Amino acid sequence: MTSPFFTSHDGAYVPAAHANSPWSPEMLHGRLLGGLAARAIEAEYAGSGLQIARLTVDLFRNSPLLPVTVETGLVRDGRRIRVADATLSTERGVIGRVSAVLLRTGEHPENHPVLTERWDETPPDGPPPATEGWQPAFDIWWTPGRRRMWTREDRPLVDDEKLTPIVRAALAGDFASPLTSLTDDGVPFINADYTLTLSRMPEGELIGMEATGSVAAAGLSTGQVTLHDVRGPFGFCVVTALANPVLRT
Repeated sequence: MTSPFFTSHDGAYVPAAHANSPWSPEMLHGRLLGGLAARAIEAEYAGSGLQIARLTVDLFRNSPLLPVTVETGLVRDGRRIRVADATLSTERGVIGRVSAVLLRTGEHPENHPVLTERWDETPPDGPPPATEGWQPAFDIWWTPGRRRMWTREDRPLVDDEKLTPIVRAALAGDFASPLTSLTDDGVPFINADYTLTLSRMPEGELIGMEATGSVAAAGLSTGQVTLHDVRGPFGFCVVTALANPVLRT
């Protein structure tokens, strides 16, 4: 097992050097904040038939590689709908917030139309190809055209804990931004948030992403991707982003 992104210590999560962002070796990767929040909300509020169906991750402040604390709170607790929040902070203040809607699973309606078909992308076989520049501390397989990708986490998020499906989805969701805004010159937008909407939890270690829409104007961009696993589509991710000095890929 490779080393985790965070080590828990005195109620905080201490990042390793490989928790850095492609935008800067000294910056904490935003996707990890989504993973920490999903982990905390799931542990506190999921279960007993309730699962996270929507997760919105607001990334409104960049942070250096400092210990992170996560505080959760219950907004509403109903029989079929539960709403919870999480706030992520360092010694420099709040760096992100996350809101989650948990819905109770139940009997599925008959003859429900399927509007998003299973994609024809073959799961990867073997390790990902070598890349130049920033080396991700997880696996990425880009497909021809670079609007599709598979991702796989190969290390724990915290200590030696096994990743849960919702944490895997939260970690993957951040890549909706580069997947939808990538140009021949690199990535010209840095995301300010991302929202996952999930009909079910992903199965297995592989999560596939396909860009299905993107629009941009006046230095602002929004994009959407469809999320897949080896079984088929299981949700979507929408991202909003700001123009930024181009990240070379």
